[in-house]
Amino acid sequence: MTLRIFIARDAGAVAVGADDVALAFEQAAAARGTPLEIVRTGSRGLYWLEPMVELATAQGRVAFGPVSPADVPSLLDAMVGSGQHALRLGVTDEIPWLKRQTRLTFARCGVIDPRSVDDYRAHGGYKGLERALTLTSDQILADVTTSGLRGRGGAGFPTGIKWKTVAQASADRKYIVCNADEGDSGTFADRMIMEGDPFVVIEGMTIAGITVGATKGYIYIRSEYPHAVEAMNAAIVAARRAGVLGKRIGGSAHEFDLEVRVGAGAYVCGEETSLLESLEGRRGIVRAKPPLPAHKGLFGRPSVINNVLSFAAIPFILDNGAKAYADFGMGRSRGTMPIQLAGNIKYGGLFETAFGVTLGELVDEIGGGTFTGREVRAVQVGGPLGAYFPRALFDTPFDYEAFAARDGLIGHGGIVVFDDSVDMAKQARFAMEFCAVESCGKCTPCRIGSTRGVETINKIINGERVAENLAVVEDLCNTMKFGSLCALGGFTPYPVMSALKHFREDFGGDLGPAPAHLQAAE
Repeated sequence: MTLRIFIARDAGAVAVGADDVALAFEQAAAARGTPLEIVRTGSRGLYWLEPMVELATAQGRVAFGPVSPADVPSLLDAMVGSGQHALRLGVTDEIPWLKRQTRLTFARCGVIDPRSVDDYRAHGGYKGLERALTLTSDQILADVTTSGLRGRGGAGFPTGIKWKTVAQASADRKYIVCNADEGDSGTFADRMIMEGDPFVVIEGMTIAGITVGATKGYIYIRSEYPHAVEAMNAAIVAARRAGVLGKRIGGSAHEFDLEVRVGAGAYVCGEETSLLESLEGRRGIVRAKPPLPAHKGLFGRPSVINNVLSFAAIPFILDNGAKAYADFGMGRSRGTMPIQLAGNIKYGGLFETAFGVTLGELVDEIGGGTFTGREVRAVQVGGPLGAYFPRALFDTPFDYEAFAARDGLIGHGGIVVFDDSVDMAKQARFAMEFCAVESCGKCTPCRIGSTRGVETINKIINGERVAENLAVVEDLCNTMKFGSLCALGGFTPYPVMSALKHFREDFGGDLGPAPAHLQAAE
């Protein structure tokens, strides 16, 4: 009997030795003459348990982890024998951290071979596309709109409205662009889905192309993600071979093809117009809007630009219906969000769940508190430009509007945890430093404001005219918020002002009352 085991080829798993574990299994099995099949999957997102090895059994897959090469001989003995081992975690789907999730978008991640179209189909893949091919453009738009799907990259703009605008535009050519320039601190969902289930992104983009009348799509991936680039390119070739990409998709009259483009890793290229500039072969500099990319985007043509997670949600919506997706979530935040737990946290990884779970549940219960065992002091949500939330705000539901009401943002769903050893004055300065380094330089509020911000916060930290310099920082933040051309400069005030508001004691001196309410940037 051939043993069938599953080991992640995900970059996060490889970083902690997954390739070495796979090689050790190959060598140990060959030395013993044990028939062995190793399937390299994506990760299930339980990164504190990687490298995790799963064994196919009659009861389902059984997980072991974290596994090192030294564990392999005894683990192979257990797999051939009773199955009992110190690293045994039980049936994978029954692991509490995984069982508690609502996996709609990431249902296949860590389960299938990301290189196999057949494996993808066997687990429900391409059913959404098959249904889309039977519908009109208006019917697909109705489903996407009714689902309540919003952009998963930052602003949370309704996807249906964006698609409808492009569908109604007149042009000789239209484009679909996938923004995979995942640059936020603590985020890895885009990379994880591209490496573990690339066909779901391809399927979502193909449905978008059919809906709006686009025949060409681009996936813009940052150069720091070589595994994702390789996985997407391999999946595109496989999809073409299977007849679900290229000409006459699924035997229909529709045509759609994809191409991967690699960006240099500039943070500003996560902003859609900077991304378009980069795609067109120029330096990534933000464009003034209007015109909107939906009217005049890539190469001056109407373009749909969505995040990886937005496209990846589309197949479920088309397969199961808009209501099935909209039934999850709360308020205007419908469906699920793949939340990435990172930083100083005990159980770091990806946790997909419906909107509405509180920040405290995510950090304390699901994340297990800090890795160091010290008290949680601050949590940054939404990347390096997200606000810092103290424990007093841990009752905030994970919801676009709920976070906005408390001067925060969800962004890409990254959560970075800090314990009580953090210096929040230094974190505020870092936000300004980050903006200064990453600014494209086109607008003065961002370019100069962030530079002056670093200098002024340094003065506050050094105890120089604290009250006066505090007033300067607050004024700078308002100028950047309202005057910047894009969210890089517009959102930098969030971490700065939240640090000043909630962790005022770290800035020294008598700073007076907390700063006024920071209005959301448009």
